[in-house]
Amino acid sequence: MATTEQREPIRASLDKQPHEVASMFDGVAKRYDLTNTVISGGQDRYWRWATRRALGLRPGERVLDLAAGTGVSTVELGKSGAWCVATDFSQGMLAAGRFRQVPMVAGDAMALPFADNSFDAVTISFGLRNVADIDLALREMLRVTKPGGRVVVCEFSTPVFGPFRTVYMEYLMKALPRVARAVSSNPDAYVYLAESIRAWPNQRRLARRIADAGWDSVQWRDLTGGVVALHRGYKLG
Repeated sequence: MATTEQREPIRASLDKQPHEVASMFDGVAKRYDLTNTVISGGQDRYWRWATRRALGLRPGERVLDLAAGTGVSTVELGKSGAWCVATDFSQGMLAAGRFRQVPMVAGDAMALPFADNSFDAVTISFGLRNVADIDLALREMLRVTKPGGRVVVCEFSTPVFGPFRTVYMEYLMKALPRVARAVSSNPDAYVYLAESIRAWPNQRRLARRIADAGWDSVQWRDLTGGVVALHRGYKLG
């Protein structure tokens, strides 16, 4: 008689081994979008809208939505009239979003399965932090972008107001995992989430890394008091 092996949900470590991160996201895929909405107090919708606005998309442009998960961010980008493809290395996340009817391609941010100069714009939301080699991923994003194209990185960042920053960090390490236990299929993954946000570079240091990868005119804009930052840059033509 055949038996079904039960796979224990895992929590990735901060050295971000790709197989660990992919397995962790496979484990949270089923309720990922709901959990994100709950733990962000609904701000995730605003962050997706702001990312689309920052990209300045036009109808007919080709856009890569990297680390797209279930494709909810890709649907938002598609409201611009641009052609958008969702790419993620978690097969479970892509499978959970198949109902959204957007183009989906499995792919690793460090070795993108696209030709040079394929896209007018590329974006990654809350995914760069989970890549083992951030600088390589930024260079890959540059490679697949057309000359004159742009990138927008939407990522958790450092609140700019000191007292709020202290409260926010306490929330990350204490309240967020408790909230995740109520709604997530793998609450331990949100312990990793909290730790990875605390270890992430602030706005200025991330801007420097994006520029060092070859992007030009890199600037950022804080959202929700710096809880999230949008970094934008351009590929010289």
